[in-house]
Amino acid sequence: MLRMGFISASVIAVMTLGLIWPVRAADKAKQPSWPQFRGANRDSVSQETIGLLKKWPEGGPRLIWKYSQCGKGFSGVSIADGRIYCVGDFGKQEMLFALSLDGKLLWKTANGASWRGSCPGSRTTPTYVDGVLYHMNPAGRVGAFNAASGKEIWAVDLKERFGAKFGVWAMAENLVVDGEKVLCLPGGTKALAAALDRKTGKTVWTTTGLSDRAAYCTPIVAVHKGVRQMITMTSKTVISVDVKTGKLLWSHPYPMGYPQHATPPVYHDGHVFVACGHSTGGTMLRINADSSAVKKVWYMGKFDNCHGGVMRIGSRLYGSGCRVGGKGFYCVDFASGKLIGSNYDVGKLSILLADGMLYGLNHTGPMYLMAITEGGMKVVSRFDMPGKRKTNVYLAHPVVCGGRLYLRQGENLYVHDIRRSGD
Repeated sequence: MLRMGFISASVIAVMTLGLIWPVRAADKAKQPSWPQFRGANRDSVSQETIGLLKKWPEGGPRLIWKYSQCGKGFSGVSIADGRIYCVGDFGKQEMLFALSLDGKLLWKTANGASWRGSCPGSRTTPTYVDGVLYHMNPAGRVGAFNAASGKEIWAVDLKERFGAKFGVWAMAENLVVDGEKVLCLPGGTKALAAALDRKTGKTVWTTTGLSDRAAYCTPIVAVHKGVRQMITMTSKTVISVDVKTGKLLWSHPYPMGYPQHATPPVYHDGHVFVACGHSTGGTMLRINADSSAVKKVWYMGKFDNCHGGVMRIGSRLYGSGCRVGGKGFYCVDFASGKLIGSNYDVGKLSILLADGMLYGLNHTGPMYLMAITEGGMKVVSRFDMPGKRKTNVYLAHPVVCGGRLYLRQGENLYVHDIRRSGD
């Protein structure tokens, strides 16, 4: 049985901007942290304790600084140890780079060739763990880099090692580091999924049994009845893999007209929600007791999230329909799929929760602040990002960390102050 409160409480952590070089262990815990895609727990919940604005001034919150040399791409930022990490394409190379908290370039290093196919530009956000960044480029080059200097520690080409197979938009998986393993989905017959040793890059295990291609999905790790499992989507299937052994635990067909499974699954209490765009819809699955199979609980055609993520807040799911499918922003009951509220004005959003408020970046540029209400949500404030509104330019997820709102627009990174006066 699903038992959840109406709205989960905001998670609290202290913000202290401290020194950038060097940093004592005691100071690290105080610094702002957003160490990977979708935040510390990969659930799009900001670890904020400071008071954030509940309403923005006309024109949006104050711009602190702008960095205009991010390169071409859609990668978001990760933040740790007093540094901001991001990725962009610079000519023929894909480059990781680090900025100080005041927007100064600290280092830049290459991770293979840039992507020049459909929708050129970087895709993924670096994952930070214990002073190391882990990153996959669009062609499947996985690298580990020293976060302080950018120096490469090891690198693995998933095409060379595993015969990785992916679709027209290349690889777009944000790497998961679980314990001593880097988890990834090369796709294909040699290794549907794989685990690499995070210190050396050596292969720990591979998963076979399906020959699906990779399809842009970022996995989650969940524990169900004592079994730790990586849950993700291939081009045709929802799958779960035993993190310890690499065994394929269960699979569920999820084909679509466009094999674009880019929305990370959402797990809670033995249930998994998955969604795909272009009117494929969203589905809730229930995992059986021994993790050998799943059963469909409910389906909602309009909830065809294709980008931007879906998140659980208490007993609810929030997320968008595709721009060519559901087209709205939805709040539904997690257990039943019953529609609680919708908004067809804000459109397709990348979302997060911070200090009890929803933040949503429309894929064409408008940025929204929304209150959570009994009927779902209510827009409190909005502002427009600079430049012309253009479809799918703003695909990097917004980040709220240390009282700041980070927004990427292609070559530009905008950093806004969203603290309440006096905090």
